[in-house]
Amino acid sequence: MQTETVDFESIKQRQRTAWGTGDYPRVGNTLQIIAERLVEAAGVRAGQRVLDVASGQGNAALAAARRFAESTGVDYVPDMLDQGRARAAAEYLDVTFTEGDAERLPAPDDSFDVTLSTIGVMFAPDQERAAGELVRVTRPGGTIGLANWTPQGLVGQLFGTIGRYAPPPAGVRSPMLWGTEERLAELFGDTVEWVSLTRRTFDFCYLSPEHFSEWFRLYYGPITRLAGSLDDATAARLAADLADVPRPFNRAEDGTVLAGGEYLEAIGVRR
Repeated sequence: MQTETVDFESIKQRQRTAWGTGDYPRVGNTLQIIAERLVEAAGVRAGQRVLDVASGQGNAALAAARRFAESTGVDYVPDMLDQGRARAAAEYLDVTFTEGDAERLPAPDDSFDVTLSTIGVMFAPDQERAAGELVRVTRPGGTIGLANWTPQGLVGQLFGTIGRYAPPPAGVRSPMLWGTEERLAELFGDTVEWVSLTRRTFDFCYLSPEHFSEWFRLYYGPITRLAGSLDDATAARLAADLADVPRPFNRAEDGTVLAGGEYLEAIGVRR
């Protein structure tokens, strides 16, 4: 259970540094289909005010803009927002990208018809506060749509591997809990009626398990930062352990990776 002594601001500052290391959008761009599915499941329509929380390079914000929604992405890593703006410009999409904290969203109450987050808000260290902010900025009767990795899935195992080398901060709940129906019920209580809770699979496609390991070490900020802090022997062990992560999930028989990563797609109505 979280205690009042947890320094969430310091944790978030370390997170910002980690996410700003490497080049996360190279990983995040591969996840675009998750956002497309979420926007469709949330029923985003033309003219709606849509917020993508912890947007990174803007997967859900761009998906909403393709439906002619009035789309905004919010994230606390400026470089990711810059890449989102570049993507929007390249695709001739009208998206506003704003720097902001998922635990303190820069928007008035009841501002949005639809509030979304794909693999984003789940990483906010103060989970209760982040959930409260999603509710606050969504109008009554509006939609909240989330896509969160599950604890037992591939990414849950990936973070378990990371945790053996760099234990998570004391007092902070695992972000993977957002991928469980039980935790969503705890976080949102009676403020959201969940009308759809669906376990879906995203296929991680890489040239080999070693390529998966290399890609995440090069570009996935928290892993890039961790790998850079290790001595050569420990870094080699980390590389091998990361290559092992997709193997139990891999369906490919030709040496490549086609590994399903489970996530929970949650669609709810704000009461």
